[in-house]
Amino acid sequence: MVRIDKIVTKAGDGGKTRLATGEPVSKASARVEAYGAVDEANSAIGVARLHAASDVTLDAILERAQNDLFDLGADLATPDNGQKLSYEPLRVVEAQVLRLETEIETMNEKLSPLTSFILPGGSPAAAHLHVARAIMRRAERAIVGLAEVEKVSPEAIKFANRMSDLLFVAARWANDQGRADVLWTPGANR
Repeated sequence: MVRIDKIVTKAGDGGKTRLATGEPVSKASARVEAYGAVDEANSAIGVARLHAASDVTLDAILERAQNDLFDLGADLATPDNGQKLSYEPLRVVEAQVLRLETEIETMNEKLSPLTSFILPGGSPAAAHLHVARAIMRRAERAIVGLAEVEKVSPEAIKFANRMSDLLFVAARWANDQGRADVLWTPGANR
């Protein structure tokens, strides 16, 4: 169980933070950037949920997504550098990726087919989910960038990719199951 007693520690005033292992790193490190972007996506989902609360199906999916994004953040905050830790680090597992795939397919089956790219917008919930999706894509790029210089589990990368897919489908779901999507009209303003 996590316990946080003190919020203001001033430990980060010099531009450093500590990973879950206790290792100090720059707040500008690739690892901190990756899990920070995940946290930002999670926060955007929280705003979207304010507008999706009446849709119990979507809200439950988004609640699970938020919890799993905390798991992803914990995974990224605990580098696997071969050191023996005094605890079992929390890692994203394949079952979480598969659950996202199932939820994507379940929602997508009820959506009208796409005939164009979608402009971010429509209902307030959908607009916020598109913001969350774009942030999650940035998080995914940061995780892939981190994986180019440090070890990152393949499941964490897959999970980030599926999460942005889930948020895209969830945004369509929030737009009256795709019927209220705002479609891109190529060259409309030429």
